[in-house]
Amino acid sequence: MTDDVSAGTAVPPTSPPRPTPPWLGAVLAYLRRAPFAAALAVLVIAMGFVTGTFLGRFPAELAAGEGTTVDQGLWWTPFTALLFGDSVVGGLLAIALILTAGAYAERTLGSVRSVWVFFVTGVLGILIGVGSQALLVSWGSQWGVLASFDLVADPTIGTVGLLMAASAFAPTLWQRRIRVVGFTLLLMFALYAADSDSVFRLLSGVLGLILGAVLARGTVRPSWHRSSYREVRTLVAAIVGATGLGPIIVLVSGSWYAPLGLVVSGFSPVEAQPMDKSCVQDFTADCTRQAAAILQSGPGPFLISLVPLVLTLLAAWGLRTGRRAAWIMALVVNAAVAVLTATAVGINDLLDDKARGNLLIEDGIAMILAVLVPIGVIALLLLTRRRFQVTAPRAAARRFTATVVGAFVVCAGIYVVIGLIDGDNYLDGQPSIGELLADLVRPFVSPGLLPDIADAGIPVDGAALVVYQWIGVPFWIVFVFAAIRLFRATHVSSLAIEEARFRALLRDGGGDTLGFMGTWTGNTHWFTPDGRGAIAYRVINKVALTMSDPVCPEGAERDTIEGFIGYCEAQGWSACFYSFHERYLPIFQSFGWQYMSVGEETVLDLPGFELTGKAWQKVRQPLNRGEREGMTTLWSTWHDLPSRYSREITAVSEEWVAHKKLPEMGFTLGGMEELKDSDVGIFLAINKDGGIEATTSWLPSWTDGRITGWTIDFMRRSDGAMPGIMEFVIASAALHMKEQGAQVMSLSGAPLATKPGEEAPDPTVMSRLLGWLGEMLEPAYGFTSLFRFKSKFNPRYETIYMAYADPAQLPRIGMAIGSAYLPEATPKEYLALMQTITNRGGEH
Repeated sequence: MTDDVSAGTAVPPTSPPRPTPPWLGAVLAYLRRAPFAAALAVLVIAMGFVTGTFLGRFPAELAAGEGTTVDQGLWWTPFTALLFGDSVVGGLLAIALILTAGAYAERTLGSVRSVWVFFVTGVLGILIGVGSQALLVSWGSQWGVLASFDLVADPTIGTVGLLMAASAFAPTLWQRRIRVVGFTLLLMFALYAADSDSVFRLLSGVLGLILGAVLARGTVRPSWHRSSYREVRTLVAAIVGATGLGPIIVLVSGSWYAPLGLVVSGFSPVEAQPMDKSCVQDFTADCTRQAAAILQSGPGPFLISLVPLVLTLLAAWGLRTGRRAAWIMALVVNAAVAVLTATAVGINDLLDDKARGNLLIEDGIAMILAVLVPIGVIALLLLTRRRFQVTAPRAAARRFTATVVGAFVVCAGIYVVIGLIDGDNYLDGQPSIGELLADLVRPFVSPGLLPDIADAGIPVDGAALVVYQWIGVPFWIVFVFAAIRLFRATHVSSLAIEEARFRALLRDGGGDTLGFMGTWTGNTHWFTPDGRGAIAYRVINKVALTMSDPVCPEGAERDTIEGFIGYCEAQGWSACFYSFHERYLPIFQSFGWQYMSVGEETVLDLPGFELTGKAWQKVRQPLNRGEREGMTTLWSTWHDLPSRYSREITAVSEEWVAHKKLPEMGFTLGGMEELKDSDVGIFLAINKDGGIEATTSWLPSWTDGRITGWTIDFMRRSDGAMPGIMEFVIASAALHMKEQGAQVMSLSGAPLATKPGEEAPDPTVMSRLLGWLGEMLEPAYGFTSLFRFKSKFNPRYETIYMAYADPAQLPRIGMAIGSAYLPEATPKEYLALMQTITNRGGEH
């Protein structure tokens, strides 16, 4: 009976579980990683409606300030002020910062620690700020009195403290970015806006920095040594840009009482009344002020007043890409602002005993700060000047100069001509050409940065006034667009054509495994008269240092080399052939040239490549381990990479550079810029979570237009990567290349290395020099250890050589090679290199 009932009962089919939508999965993952940030954002939204700040009301009894916290004794306000924004805009900005910077800090510190760090830094920052305001009020300070009217409700105060505390645990690269950019912005807001929120945020940030250092005490952290050129440029551009944004903060906030609000007074629009008729008879000081107001009123003068800000932001944009012209612009603008600001704010009053007695302390501090800010930026630019060496072609520079000078001549000519034609509308009648030329600069410069106007040459109506107010606007528009064009100009014409010709010869089969390095920035290309042969080289200290093998058809090697030597002799250079293979040695031997080994290239022949046998055990084990751990690989080019991978590679590379106080090497060793070439292959090792464990780049070599070989160049591993990750990625790359039909994989040359088991040749002056250099650089750059690593892959070795004609040129050649490998190292970096050599040399 039971069986019959069971048989007759309909059992509904089990439906497969509905897949989780991607957006929901992302939200749940975010909540798992940053529950405090998410909860705080929800609380801020709820408090915005409960308190009424999202509805246009403001609960003073919950906001912190000298009036509520101190005078009224509302002790809870430093805490409640961290839970809601003072307006809809303030609340939304706070939520955005919490969900981004706050979430990052929480992932770094942990949720529990983040909760108390947020409140400790926020509450203490408010208490210290409110206490300072009360103290200033008791002293009768103007700043203290004005700030005491502020009531603060701002969750970003605690968020900033949380972020700065978390920076102590951040990777070196992000630690630098967070602190430098963060404190620059905090300081600019405090100086230019000077509202209590900005000051409390700065105090909270400082407290967070101190608290983070205490929390991270005892934690092993990589030392903070240096930044790559790209990182330095980004940070300097951010600082310059922040100083340019400062005056805009004042214009938006209206905080004229801020320490640097005085500087921005000239940037604000001016409302003017018609001139008193009595001024025609007696031009008093009040008439001068009325005339100045007329000249500075309206949209034209207001736009002119913004020119220093626009130029500063424009310079920051150019600095980000290392533009020398942008560096010069930033330097000139800040120097002009420093000088003109000192004149405009009355810095001379500080030097005059009688005038100084009438100044408030705050006024004196504001005057000094107003000048110190641009001077500080100038000092920063001078200290980092070597990082901004990207120059525009001469033609672009000439075009910029002609455009700017032409625009100024045209605009100035219009100003002078209209002044002569419409002289009746000048206060004192027709001005002379001399008076117009003497006052020529004024229509083109922000009125707030110039001394008071003189009695003569003041247009008060008609075309003369319109031209005076507007003639500077078209000039600066032309200047800005000309500067943008200059910053974007590159040495494309001849260099790009030569590089394309050289690359075409490589595709025909020249250059061997190292030839692609000749396409890198810094090299120049010489071509044979028939265009079928070429040599890549760079001239350093009158030494023409070649790169890799000559690129030429078979049988044309001698003619190509002889042609280049003749070319160098005609230029007055000493030719030095560097990093060429052994098959070219007979040619130089026939010349009677000196030659020597400068390294060993490790090469794998792919057609018979197998990871079998005991000799491959050290490579096979990491490969098997990676497969067990779910490691995958990706072959791509930079432009085809998913954006998240390209960002991750950049971050890993910057982090790697930031850990080192040693200069990056160049010449035959590529970096991030060389990685981005569209012909360069990128091979990644990716863990099961989708993160990059290791990055390698591969330079192609061709035979009759078909890629038949790859040479490794760029190698980076992520922090915490699987042990043996580089063995995994290189072995995987070899198997992939073999499958694609490549014949050769080169693990590149090991500079200054010697083939295992080979007897050293008879010593020469240069061999002793390079041998000593290799021993000295080994502790710093690990050439020998890198060479030993490559030997795990059981390669065949190909010696690479250097040849030179005149032994008397050895000192100059040695210096040229050193400059090629360390092209832009600073004295500080050379000192760090010597310290590394000395310290590690002592350890061995």
